Amino acid sequence: MVTKKKRKIAVVTGTRAEYGLLYWLMYEIKQDPDLELQVIVTGMHLSPEFGLTYKFVEKDGFKIDAKIEMLLSSDTATGVAKSIGLGIISFTDAFTKLSPDIIVLLGDRFEALAVAQAALVQRIPLAHIHGGELSEGAVDDAMRHAITKMSHLHFVAAEPYRKRVIQLGEDPRRVFNVGAPGLEHIKRRKLLGRKELEEEIGFQLGKTNFLVTYHPVTLNIKETDKELKNLFLALDQFREAKIIFTKSNSDAAGRLINSKIDEYVSCHLNRATSFVTLGSLNYLSLLQFMDSVIGNSSSGLIEVPYFKKPTVNIGSRQANRLRTSSIIDCVGDENSIVAAIKKAMSNKFKKRIKNVISLYGQDKTSNKIKTIIKKVDLQKILIKNFNDFT
Repeated sequence: MVTKKKRKIAVVTGTRAEYGLLYWLMYEIKQDPDLELQVIVTGMHLSPEFGLTYKFVEKDGFKIDAKIEMLLSSDTATGVAKSIGLGIISFTDAFTKLSPDIIVLLGDRFEALAVAQAALVQRIPLAHIHGGELSEGAVDDAMRHAITKMSHLHFVAAEPYRKRVIQLGEDPRRVFNVGAPGLEHIKRRKLLGRKELEEEIGFQLGKTNFLVTYHPVTLNIKETDKELKNLFLALDQFREAKIIFTKSNSDAAGRLINSKIDEYVSCHLNRATSFVTLGSLNYLSLLQFMDSVIGNSSSGLIEVPYFKKPTVNIGSRQANRLRTSSIIDCVGDENSIVAAIKKAMSNKFKKRIKNVISLYGQDKTSNKIKTIIKKVDLQKILIKNFNDFT
């Protein structure tokens, strides 16, 4: 009797947030008797500075097959570029050893770019999640589109993004609108209640609460520093609010942002706190109790509207992403940020967004991705024809 060979699916994760989005797909693959899950962790997961978050992966019951050290202790553009080079070398060795049949990666970070380059040259098929989106204030935008061109299967979060991937020349038969994995994560997890959450994070919420996540505007670092200062000045205008900061990723200038957050919190210990990593359960649970989410994270546009909560989106980092009516866009000066927060706090605005519907919603996102990856014919998948418009 011939035993059927399991298809080996390698999932690569480099950040705390990204892992939260990949969790249910990893779970679905692990539970399938015809598939073998290979877990590769890299980037911030392996850094003490960013919380050694690979431990969350292990705690959730996943066996880590490879740990790829690639993150240099630098948040300059030069440091990030060198990290990509180190990543390409290290991923090449890991893929040679593990010999996956297909690799899954998500998003637009530099770790994913390194994965894609190594896999492309080694002729390993790539399945990419969250392609076709825009973040014109960051170098991530070009990385995302580059990864799209190196990938063979595309799982996008909304119909306009499916059309954009096809516009980039990809075969429509390989592009699937499956919705955002982050929304599925919300639906499938039992979120914490307020008291349990306060005990978990060691911080007592107030009558008014803000969650702040600010990342570098990597195409304009000077703008990042200026916007961050204005954000702090704006937050000072709402002295009754409790403020929870989630720190920046390891992008260029990320460490600078985090040091300034620490300075701000140290001067406002009675009402502010910060976290290198909250973990996906704590983060999503917090969203239930926030009066506004403030900053420039994609989560403010994708996950936050699910909770019917307002997002104050600052600056250009998320320019041209799909957004619901619950998103308040503002420029990065103090007065604009203050005005946007006041609008978010108004009863009129809260009433207006009570029935907002997410633009990224689909059912069974991870199961759809897993099923397609499981059934796709890998024999000819590496051959890609450019899909010209006629």
